[in-house]
Amino acid sequence: MKTRRSVLSGLGAAALAPLLPNLSQANTRSLTLSMPPLLDATQSGRFFLNAQAGKINFRDQSDSDTWGFNQSFLGPTLRMSNRGVTAAKVTNTLEEAISVHWHGLVVPGDVDGGPHQLVAPGQTWAPELSLDQPPTTAWYHSHTHGRTAEQVQKGLAGVLQLTDELDEERGLPTTYGVDDLTLVLQDRRFDRSGRMSYALSMPDRMMGFLGDTMLINGQVGATAGVPKGIVRLRLLNGSNARIYSLVMSDERPMHLIGTDSGLLDAPIALDALTLAPGERYELLVDFGDGSDVSLLSGQNTNEPMMGGRMMGRGQTSGPPFVVLPFTVDTSAKASITQLPSDLGGSRPSMALSGARSRALTLDMAMGPGMMMRRNSKQFSINDQAFDMNRTNFDVKLGQLERWTVSTNMMMHPFHIHGVMFQVLSENGKLPRSQNIGWKDTILIDGQAEILMRFEHPASESLPYMYHCHILEHEDGGMMGQFTVS
Repeated sequence: MKTRRSVLSGLGAAALAPLLPNLSQANTRSLTLSMPPLLDATQSGRFFLNAQAGKINFRDQSDSDTWGFNQSFLGPTLRMSNRGVTAAKVTNTLEEAISVHWHGLVVPGDVDGGPHQLVAPGQTWAPELSLDQPPTTAWYHSHTHGRTAEQVQKGLAGVLQLTDELDEERGLPTTYGVDDLTLVLQDRRFDRSGRMSYALSMPDRMMGFLGDTMLINGQVGATAGVPKGIVRLRLLNGSNARIYSLVMSDERPMHLIGTDSGLLDAPIALDALTLAPGERYELLVDFGDGSDVSLLSGQNTNEPMMGGRMMGRGQTSGPPFVVLPFTVDTSAKASITQLPSDLGGSRPSMALSGARSRALTLDMAMGPGMMMRRNSKQFSINDQAFDMNRTNFDVKLGQLERWTVSTNMMMHPFHIHGVMFQVLSENGKLPRSQNIGWKDTILIDGQAEILMRFEHPASESLPYMYHCHILEHEDGGMMGQFTVS
């Protein structure tokens, strides 16, 4: 796993790559980063999403055909109460079926929004989301089997914020877009005309889609303006496959305050953070010295090994690249200038007594002709490729479960619907600092043990999913489904 030292060691005396290594320098514009529109449903208890087509000129060249919710690309930040019922209404004006999965919401299977709950063109889905979970940063995205990767790549995703409205009492920044920044990290590819492209090569299908251009909140080449003080960064990896190894360019610490499924009890100083597809983390960064700085990432190194040789695509080595530059407005006074000591959250500590054990292996078909096996277990879990008509197992309602999840080919971000879990161990050792909080997605780099209790039902017709969150792997069959009854 990359550390701050290993990421920064690639710099030497050379300048940082402005974005990813293959980025054309044709686009030299400088933009101030904007936040997704805020759709606050905390008072009304309802929100509306419209899946629609649009066009975006990302790079001052040609327009790209895009999809989004309530806008041309991506969706608004939905803010909801973490307790009580919120009524959603999702209308699909696109020409193909979609679904909307509430990734990180602990809700019953009949409102989870998985691949069995398609919203056909011209139809509206109106689930009621009954919530009782800690405040957190979650997200929503299409989850249409066989089409998830392309639908998310085109823009069908957005951020969810669950709030108890007590963050000011915790001493946390709360002003949306000023000292509380929502940051959707995505890498995309563009053709010579500047159009966003999802033309997959065989290596893309096998290892997952990697882009050559960094987008933050759907914007290319933007800089985030921040006040002089402590700023909250809500990070979402919305990329199809890229794993980010994040550090600050001047080595200042990043203080972890929240994981996928809630706030911690107290901040933890990190020098580096690994952010896999589907994961969310909340950080506090102190900009009180007034210096401009950048958030960097090392190159993606997640490639399978065959015969001791890495099956690379030319994007696995090289200097760190800039994910997002920050510029400090020294005239803007920050609301928070000291780190809080008590966040009011928790670190899971469940007893193992009575837990049922399961072992899952995330499998890839490797060897001669591996990339041609598109319909024959190219990707699977426990040697079973996903089948919409097969239930893999049943979990008893209220059952404590201990899962051992393994991979031996490459790293896989692993997500479970309808639950939040405790990480017991990673490769036989205590979990990394960034994984000591409540999680719903974890990067499997060898083996991890996780512990969870299923407290909501999921029927055979509307089951929960478990899957790799490299979207090309998920679409290719590295997914299973289970009931809770």
